[in-house]
Amino acid sequence: MKIAIVISTNDSETSWNAFRFANFCLQKGEAVKVFLIGKGVEAEQISNEKFNILEQMEKFVSSKGIIFACGTCFKIRNSSGTELCPLSTMNDLYEMVKEADRVITF
Repeated sequence: MKIAIVISTNDSETSWNAFRFANFCLQKGEAVKVFLIGKGVEAEQISNEKFNILEQMEKFVSSKGIIFACGTCFKIRNSSGTELCPLSTMNDLYEMVKEADRVITF
């Protein structure tokens, strides 16, 4: 199954749980892609000791998960993409959703 996860929050606990779920799905053999949009593009910056989002993100990518991050949302924040969160477009989100069997939002 192909699973698309859209994260639009900068709440550290919610983002952490979204990536934990994404990693769980990968362990079950599913194909998983994550799109960070809006406040979700702040995921790397909001990682903390209690909710280590960065650790979950790195585990996700090393397990063949794919992360996209809204380029416009980064620009609004005077920021840019990273190696872990490359700049992406609405077309990337469209294609991800179009190909997915299930779409989950956080």
